Amino acid sequence: MQVAVRGKNIEITKALREYVEKKLGKIEKFVDHPIKAQANLYVERGRHIIEVTAELNGWILRGEEATNDMYASIDLVADKLEKQVQRYRARLRRRTGAGPAQAAVASAGEEDLDAELDGKVVKTKRFPVKPVTVDEAILQMDLLSHDFFVFVNSDTGKVNVLYRRHDGDYGLLEPEY
Repeated sequence: MQVAVRGKNIEITKALREYVEKKLGKIEKFVDHPIKAQANLYVERGRHIIEVTAELNGWILRGEEATNDMYASIDLVADKLEKQVQRYRARLRRRTGAGPAQAAVASAGEEDLDAELDGKVVKTKRFPVKPVTVDEAILQMDLLSHDFFVFVNSDTGKVNVLYRRHDGDYGLLEPEY
């Protein structure tokens, strides 16, 4: 597993880097594909925060945890990403129609996740989309009191998603073709 470890307001020691690589490396045992990950560690107001983004065969896994101890944060985010990988595998198994032999290999935790993934779309909403700027999209999202807003970016002509982050700022998802 390729892990790029970066730090802000914290010194990335060799021991800390190796711990991150070891904990995140456990995810690879669940998949046959190489995984690239980026781990950002930082300290903010006494909280030790880790944000991990990993790419797995075209899927993006993301986890963020914050505690008073960086090693505890790393443990929690590794557990979170492991659950996401198990969901990914369960989804693939359902999609490819895995037989009983392959299903027997699945862990008990994955079987629980299968039940969790059995949700269905219960509502479809259609709405007109007109090109707007990012600033106009922020204004519209705030007026609607929504946490996200889908729009066509007038600068790029592509569909974008604007969302409100936990810290109160905004994030923008732009497709890459």
